[in-house]
Amino acid sequence: MTAAASTVLTARALLLDMDGTLVNSDAVVERIWRRWAAQHGLDGDEVMKVVHGRQGHASMALLLPGRPVEQNLADNARLLAEETADMDGVVAVPGAPEFLASLRGLPHALVTSADVPLSTARMAAAGLSLPEVRITAESVGASKPDPEGFLKGAAELGVAPADCVVFEDSGAGIAAGKAAGMRVVGIGPRAGVHGPDVVVGDLTRVRVEALEDGGILLHVG
Repeated sequence: MTAAASTVLTARALLLDMDGTLVNSDAVVERIWRRWAAQHGLDGDEVMKVVHGRQGHASMALLLPGRPVEQNLADNARLLAEETADMDGVVAVPGAPEFLASLRGLPHALVTSADVPLSTARMAAAGLSLPEVRITAESVGASKPDPEGFLKGAAELGVAPADCVVFEDSGAGIAAGKAAGMRVVGIGPRAGVHGPDVVVGDLTRVRVEALEDGGILLHVG
């Protein structure tokens, strides 16, 4: 649902996607994946509908069914290297610096389909500080929409899934959060059609309040 007025959510931990949620990396993702699509004779617009939120090899498996896993993994490594070298146009999502600053001392984690080099480079390019707890591509055996990453983030923070709120922009990420049994705040233009609990345009529409019992009050909208 979309909130017209402010929605208030309570949580004990927040789990944050990176691309599209904290960092706007759309320019790079478009450049690299459209080039990959052209190399494989695929429609760029159709490819872009699939790739957000997933690890690259998982997107390739959907787009080129029947192609050997080894080829997808090799392609994925090459694309990750290209993405890590290309920071042109990578900027913070509006409100992200202030939002992250408001989480200091509160339980939160980054849960991203990017690997360590890419997530480190993109957060730095956007001028954002990395959360202490980070679940990256190396941490999981299954990509979003599988809930593994979010469940690992909750476990690392010692918080029950039902007490976590996920921040996500993509269909795959929102599905992963829901499958983990968590509530999901959708961020940005992609999020609304995928059924998050509440959706806002960017992080300027989110305010965090620390409660005396260690809980978190989220004002969204």
